[in-house]
Amino acid sequence: MQIIRDYQFGNIDDQGASAAIGNFDGVHLGHQHVINIARAGAERLGVPLGVMTFEPHPRQYFTPTAAPFRLMSAETRAHRLEKLGIEKLYELNFNNALSALDPEAFAHDVIAQGLGLKHVVIGADFQFGKGRAGSAADLKKFGAEMGFEVTIASLVADEVGAFSSTAIRQALTDGRPGDAQRMLGHWHRIDGEVIRGDQRGRELGFPTANMSITGLHPPRFGVYVVSVDVLTGPHAGSYGGAASMGVRPMFGENLPNLESFIFDFQGDIYGEDISVALIEYLRPEEVFESLDALIAQMNADCDKAREILAAL
Repeated sequence: MQIIRDYQFGNIDDQGASAAIGNFDGVHLGHQHVINIARAGAERLGVPLGVMTFEPHPRQYFTPTAAPFRLMSAETRAHRLEKLGIEKLYELNFNNALSALDPEAFAHDVIAQGLGLKHVVIGADFQFGKGRAGSAADLKKFGAEMGFEVTIASLVADEVGAFSSTAIRQALTDGRPGDAQRMLGHWHRIDGEVIRGDQRGRELGFPTANMSITGLHPPRFGVYVVSVDVLTGPHAGSYGGAASMGVRPMFGENLPNLESFIFDFQGDIYGEDISVALIEYLRPEEVFESLDALIAQMNADCDKAREILAAL
């Protein structure tokens, strides 16, 4: 997959794709629906399949001090899109110049001239241009005038409601990873490098793979059943486990992180990349009366997690 970040100085070979446009945070089933329409357009027109997105996320650009809200990093999003067969990822640098374009200028300068897209697919609720002044209907009109096709995709929903990044964030906030999975089409994952912690888990008999969640929307703090994919190094593979998400209140004030105890695992994975899927929420974080009580609860958590994983 090729990643293109500048619409103004692109190579002519980067032009002509059928592309889905959006932020694609989470790459949920609604996003995949839009991408599949773009895929059909690419096959019909004989052009590459693309996705146009923005980095940083516009919400992050306009409110940099707001609480973290992203479901995935730019790198994780790119990896997910590549797995879906995206050939050209237009990950445009969202800056003052791009955000200042009015809807017509965005359609002309970015879509028609800069990237030369032949076909674009957007959701029915799509808004674009300065102040989000442009609607899906506006883009369809500009496309007819400027020479690119526009398909407006209907929103994807089930009996519970529409699939959206907002709804997925709420499910994770509530400790409902199963509902997040229903909308994502896959388990919600946290990807990153294994970092060194304070070694308390090892001292308690539960060595953990520690990961930062800085910059990501924090799921409900507590203990989860997880599936851990070790992506790099000699121990690459998939493993079951139990993980603690949060601030570890038993040991004072700490930055939120994710600590995964990988079942039946021996090996050093410090510095390796892993991906942790949240499968089921077991319980909230607690302060125990003693370390022995904490260890007893951790053993019970692991027994429950093994039971749940065996039933999958």
